[in-house]
Amino acid sequence: MNVYLKTIAVLVSLASLSEANAAELSVPSHSSFQVSADPALHKLLPEEVAKRGYIVAATNPNTPPTTFFESDNKTLAGREIDVMNAVAERLGIKVQWRDSGGFDNIIPGLATGRYDVALSNINATKTRLKLVDFVSYYDASRLGVIALTSSHITPFTSFDALCGLTVGAGAGTTQITRLENASKQCQTEHKKPIQVAVFPDRPSGVQAVVSGRVPMFLGPYEGLSWQVKQIPPATISGVLTVNDAPVSVAFPKNSPLEPAVQAALNSLIKDGSYQKILDRWGIGFGAVKQSLRNEEIFQ
Repeated sequence: MNVYLKTIAVLVSLASLSEANAAELSVPSHSSFQVSADPALHKLLPEEVAKRGYIVAATNPNTPPTTFFESDNKTLAGREIDVMNAVAERLGIKVQWRDSGGFDNIIPGLATGRYDVALSNINATKTRLKLVDFVSYYDASRLGVIALTSSHITPFTSFDALCGLTVGAGAGTTQITRLENASKQCQTEHKKPIQVAVFPDRPSGVQAVVSGRVPMFLGPYEGLSWQVKQIPPATISGVLTVNDAPVSVAFPKNSPLEPAVQAALNSLIKDGSYQKILDRWGIGFGAVKQSLRNEEIFQ
């Protein structure tokens, strides 16, 4: 196995480790930034949360720089860890992180009350809004397509460049639906459809590209651009701008915690702490100007 495939194998092993850690009561995390508490915002917390002093947050830690395990294979780090930990600090409480063991476990975990919130690169959609509530915090309008540099694919910015090709995407993500819709458009234009290959997660899809099993993989731009820096044989061949609702913190329906989290996010945006967090991970381009909630996200 060459060094690049070993690098990818490590990322895949992190996904497996995620499942192994799912039973832990709490997973340690590392914050890149600390912020001050605001007593006025603390008063917005539901009495139960204020009394216990922490928020239970779920994530699926296998997609750097969004959320991942550090080199010790047990400490969480990444954009979402920094953002939620800063929100909690601003509210004067802490976060107890849980490894969901898989993206598909998150919404059921919220619905049953296992988690107070979840952050796992979750796009707010109207379909998901029927099941959970949202508070927005990141602009997800930029997607990337990763391929081998040796494939010499002409850089593209439109889905029609994928007609007739095989493209991977992660299970349960909005990228699957987007590729399926693009494939239908290809056929409408009398072109060959897109063959969609579904992988358990992004690391598995990237490994498939590097090993030559699929020519391309579609995913969030910030994650794929991070991975091509670690894997020289790979490159970003396509950058696609989509009209997606922002990545959001997900909550059980009608959670009384939503106003406090939204207010804390807007406080962090206003004082510049939020921008510093995103810049720390090289993804400041995805900053939002305001955190929105539920239906107002789609207006």
